[in-house]
Amino acid sequence: MSSDPPHKLILLRHGKSAYPPGVPDHRRPLADRGRRQAGFAGEHIANLVEHIDLVLCSTAERARQTLAATGLAAAAPVEFRDEIYAAESEEILDLIVAVPDSVTTLLVIGHSPGIPELAERLAGPGSDPQALADVERAFPTSAFAVVSVQGVWSGLPASGRLDDLTVPRTHPESTEEKR
Repeated sequence: MSSDPPHKLILLRHGKSAYPPGVPDHRRPLADRGRRQAGFAGEHIANLVEHIDLVLCSTAERARQTLAATGLAAAAPVEFRDEIYAAESEEILDLIVAVPDSVTTLLVIGHSPGIPELAERLAGPGSDPQALADVERAFPTSAFAVVSVQGVWSGLPASGRLDDLTVPRTHPESTEEKR
């Protein structure tokens, strides 16, 4: 077992997007519900972690607006990465394992299926069984998974442990309608 301090990885799926006519997928904005739920997600993330050292965010408009709505944009340096848009889990994992080990808390904002698949893939030994069942069932917009990483980023996926999945619209403290 490594003596390195555990790292935290937050995997956030962008908020619910709008579908304005004639707007290409990459430029679709958040819907009002997406902004509200992303704000709720941001509050919970801020309560779960002491700090965020780095944010990797898709360049899609809805991902950028999700970051802004969380209120976490000022908390850490942000890298907008084209590679996250339409990325598979392996591509996102490649970005994460390249993060410097001085980054102990990393937030990644992306899309489905890459973000949900990665959360499931990182559910190693000691993972919360309910969180894993929830990830396998659904990972809706504005949901986020918390993964503990024992040691360094390059130890993923083997060193990951899925600790939690929070879905804003179904969380007891959310004011969103349960749809």
